[in-house]
Amino acid sequence: MAGSEPGADAARETYSLQASGSGDPALPQSRQDVAAVENGAGDDRPRPSRLFRVKSAGESNRRGIHPLQMLKIIWTSSSTISQAVNVLWPFVPAALALYYTQTGPHTLRFSLAYIAMVPCANLVGFAGAELARKMPHMLGVLAETTIGSIVEIVLFLVLLLATDNANKYYIIRAAILGSILATMLLCLGLCFFASGLRRETSTFDSALSEVGTGLLLMAGLGLAIPTIFSNGISIEDFGITQADLDDRTRQLSRVISVLLLIAYIVFVWFQMRTHHGIYDAIFEHDEKRDLDKHKDKAKAKLTLTECIVSLVASVALVTLIALALVNEIEPVVLESGISDPFMGLILVPLVEKAAEHLTALDEAWDNQINFALSHCIGSTIQTAMLNAPLVVIVAWGRGLPLDLSFEIFEIAILILAIITVGNYLRDQKSDYLEGFLCVITYIAIAVAAFYFPTSPEAHSRVEGGEHAERSLFM
Repeated sequence: MAGSEPGADAARETYSLQASGSGDPALPQSRQDVAAVENGAGDDRPRPSRLFRVKSAGESNRRGIHPLQMLKIIWTSSSTISQAVNVLWPFVPAALALYYTQTGPHTLRFSLAYIAMVPCANLVGFAGAELARKMPHMLGVLAETTIGSIVEIVLFLVLLLATDNANKYYIIRAAILGSILATMLLCLGLCFFASGLRRETSTFDSALSEVGTGLLLMAGLGLAIPTIFSNGISIEDFGITQADLDDRTRQLSRVISVLLLIAYIVFVWFQMRTHHGIYDAIFEHDEKRDLDKHKDKAKAKLTLTECIVSLVASVALVTLIALALVNEIEPVVLESGISDPFMGLILVPLVEKAAEHLTALDEAWDNQINFALSHCIGSTIQTAMLNAPLVVIVAWGRGLPLDLSFEIFEIAILILAIITVGNYLRDQKSDYLEGFLCVITYIAIAVAAFYFPTSPEAHSRVEGGEHAERSLFM
């Protein structure tokens, strides 16, 4: 590091040699290594005592709010692909107008709301990224990931509390797993593929891959327990009623949700307090190898006030669009023959995670693979250990019978996907082949979900008890 003392350089060489196969310099391996580096002169890494210091990378050199300048910055966005999404903004008023005037067919209203959610989610992600620039690395990544999850939380809560969809609990459960699969397979796969197009191999740090893989396995097991419990008990053999089994499963799901929330809080404490130095050093290293960091520094940035205003406005728009979207799910399922598994497992998660996918993809393209990995894994962990338990607890508080008893097909796919991704992360290297295989795996799951039938309860709502025949090729 420029301006460092010889001792700090020696410390970096020491933990570079100790790196477990990453082959990437300046990646710390222990708290002691980080402490040795932090004692070096010229190190401007944010200290714990200055946790909320505004970083120079996020300084806008302006104060307050300037509407025209703010709109210009939002339009240019953070990357080319994110800027391209902004051309979809005309769909937002069109979707709101058709839904709230109740004009046009349900499929059209659903399609417009679905497309309109993308620029709204993108604005949430951009405002979160601008806010994260003003924070130390680890706090910024956590804040950006959490803000990116707002769209998902809003969709879950709107579907839970603001709709009368008879099959909404099934769709929520499918959307939880679908969100995990979309981020873990599709988003991560696209990041590996994009990074592999510009370099032969990308390396990332073990602190991200090992901790992330362990948490994913634990979260997957936690989500699977109520399903295994519910399907492993025979009503006849144990002499209980179906209502009794459902009640036991629901109580178990609530306990599991509380435990997952506690585990997530401990994980955040691990990242933010006891081991934050390691993560700060990793992300600092990624910033140094950012291929377009000179362009990022030259870009105009939002002020703190503009970040907050953008977040409030984008969350309000997301909520309105979410109401339009989820209220059209049931009519679209009935009219088009799209199954609830495909709707919950594939369609809903794709739009709710749009901001996370675009941000991570841009970071991977610019050789910030640790940032991209933290967004993909961090978002997946948040869905499994924060968002899913949160919606179960909210349902508990409102007296609604939502549990974590998934279909065997869905939970089996989840566990196999976690094992597959964990195997790719094990060597701390990635290339375009691994990314391509992750995307192909996701497409295979999407096809399976397309042909997976809707639950019998949903079938009873359709005249004749059957949906229209579906085919990918007609």
